[in-house]
Amino acid sequence: MKGENDQEIRPVCIVRPRLYRPAARERGAGPNHVTRSLVISIDAMGGDYGPPVTLPGLAMAMKRLPADARFLVHGNEAQIAPILAKLPALAARAEVRHTEKVVASDEQPAVALRRGKGSSMWNAVDAVKTGEAGAAVSCGNTGALMVISRLILRMSVDLERPCLVVNWPGAKGVTTVLDAGANIDCDAERLVEFAIMGEAFHRAAHGVARPTVGLMNIGSEDMKGHEEVRQAHAILRSGKFDLDYRGFVEGDDLSKNTVDVAVTDGFTGNMMLKVAEGTARYLGAELRTALTSSLISKIGAGLARAGLLKFRDKLNPPPAAPFLGLNGVVVKSHGGATDRHFADAVCMAADLAQSDFASEIERNMTRLSAALEAAPAVEEPS
Repeated sequence: MKGENDQEIRPVCIVRPRLYRPAARERGAGPNHVTRSLVISIDAMGGDYGPPVTLPGLAMAMKRLPADARFLVHGNEAQIAPILAKLPALAARAEVRHTEKVVASDEQPAVALRRGKGSSMWNAVDAVKTGEAGAAVSCGNTGALMVISRLILRMSVDLERPCLVVNWPGAKGVTTVLDAGANIDCDAERLVEFAIMGEAFHRAAHGVARPTVGLMNIGSEDMKGHEEVRQAHAILRSGKFDLDYRGFVEGDDLSKNTVDVAVTDGFTGNMMLKVAEGTARYLGAELRTALTSSLISKIGAGLARAGLLKFRDKLNPPPAAPFLGLNGVVVKSHGGATDRHFADAVCMAADLAQSDFASEIERNMTRLSAALEAAPAVEEPS
């Protein structure tokens, strides 16, 4: 195949990646600084669109990463090669690992666990286990990705299941919210685990030296909420963890960025996320209708196009949700992700891969058992 200046473009350039060796950030480096040995493993077939979105998104992310960053691209080579041929810069830094097996978007997690071995999703995560990559990224089936990641990578310290974390946009930036749907029933111990993981994640992903942490509740008073959330509040308030805990926060505190990290159970977190996404779609549709209802409205929309695009970006759902608690970094991008969203997910994976947030979590987890034993009993609300 010929490109500019009649030079031959190789559809796929096979690069043998070095074993990933995580390294600490350089002093003063920002959140997008990554180490030189970075390798990211990509499930190219996941999501609603597959390679036509994941590969251009990866090419966009590549421009924000160091020149020697490499990528392992897992999927059907017959579908991947023609797209990579149009992205020669990416092709030169990617190794395609062919597989025809794909985990379907509607496949039950238990089925994916039995039949998923050798699929693009499975192989992407397995590259993290073998040390070939520092992180894996997929926009495929959430439940399948969670169970496959848990089986392959196992959980760190004494954690039972990973949790999903999302970045919630607000007036002053973003708030880290977890769990976003991986754990429906959560006791006090699990909520404290989320606080520890969320605080370490926010520092790694957003460069905040000492993130503030809050516990989602129906009110700010100590007596509000069910027993589990009040027990978690008592444990976090005891000061046995190196956390800047600010107490209870309510739903409207998210958009105000009252705290950097907001902790809740997976049932509540997922409901909040879905309501926010539905509201964003509704507002976007209503705004579009209003701005196209007349000629004057269309002219006004054209003049305000730049501002409207920024508003649209604010309403978009979070581009990525990492699984926290695993012995490795796995980032889930949403199924309908655009190439820009997928690029953001890859960059988030790069940030986490070169940070030490996992060791921070482990250090605080060792204090959890002692804190639980010494936790004061909570009073029943009158």
